[in-house]
Amino acid sequence: MSDLPQSQRRNVPDAGEAARDVRRLQNYEQLSREAFAERFRAMYHDPAFEADPAAFARMEAIAWDGYDQYRKAPRTEKAGLEFADPDYDLSSEWRAMRDALLEIGRRQRESTTPRRILLICASPRSEHTCPGESSKTWRLLEAAREAVVAEGFEHDVLELNQLTSEYGKRIFPCKACVSTAMPLCHWPCSCYPNHAMAQAPDWMGDIYKLWMAAHGVVIVTPVHWNQMPSVLKLMVDRMVCADGGNPDPTRTQGKQPELAKQLELDGWDYPKHLAGRAYGLVVHGDAEGTKGVRHALADWLGSMGLVDAGAASQVDRYIGYYEPYATSHRALDRDEAMLEEARNVARAVATRVRQLQHGQDEADAGLDSPRMK
Repeated sequence: MSDLPQSQRRNVPDAGEAARDVRRLQNYEQLSREAFAERFRAMYHDPAFEADPAAFARMEAIAWDGYDQYRKAPRTEKAGLEFADPDYDLSSEWRAMRDALLEIGRRQRESTTPRRILLICASPRSEHTCPGESSKTWRLLEAAREAVVAEGFEHDVLELNQLTSEYGKRIFPCKACVSTAMPLCHWPCSCYPNHAMAQAPDWMGDIYKLWMAAHGVVIVTPVHWNQMPSVLKLMVDRMVCADGGNPDPTRTQGKQPELAKQLELDGWDYPKHLAGRAYGLVVHGDAEGTKGVRHALADWLGSMGLVDAGAASQVDRYIGYYEPYATSHRALDRDEAMLEEARNVARAVATRVRQLQHGQDEADAGLDSPRMK
């Protein structure tokens, strides 16, 4: 990376010594065999699992062995010549995900590929779980979908409420590898699945594919306690690898912090793997917080290199301001303007996608940032 601009190089005296400065301060105690068995069995509280105790005990013993031996990626394959270390044993799951993303990205860039918009419903609420009712977020997303279809675009819908309503749907939290060194954060994320720690399956692999296939993204979200909902924040944090992530885990021999620190100090190019896609935002609340959430999401998307689709592409509004939650759907019934604004967000994103397709880049295209993350 010797040809990197000066702004992306780290002038650190004795960079080798700095790279070796890895702080390890917290104690870690592995679970005992007895504690592991108790925790494992807690996941299968249904008495039906007690019908065949011998079979259950065998499964628990296999799980313990995977934990004790730390088989994070039990299926691996040699990386091959396209990686820095061809002999490194790559996770087969990670390799398959990476290969799929490369192919999806190749198709996304082809001029003959139909333009596609990803619509994200960021409410955890649906009638298929405890609330027993659809969200207003879903209704606003449906309005945006109408506009996307009318514009002649293909689309995907990502319902983050599936985290609360579908069996086995999980997004595990980001482990903040970036804060040790950017190259330690792999694209796509290699922290999960972690089979040794029962951190599998992980939904983010499928979500990365949806983002990669999209030419534009529309996020529709409520406000929870002046913040974005937890289901959205889980996804947002796990998208960090798209903004500067390392596409070659062999360069860090998996998760070796000393190697990652050295790579960053030698000069890292912070590749933006999703840059150039247009985005729009619909944020709604009942009393406060809409502007803060909209600004946070816009700053995040802009940092990843996505393109603002103009003034009409970002909306923050209150529905039933300080009125009862019980009548909030009726409040949205009355607010046809809000539904039309959601449609306009989708229309603006569609327009921006067309402009980008025809070479109308954003105003700051080609400018190198003097401050990388």
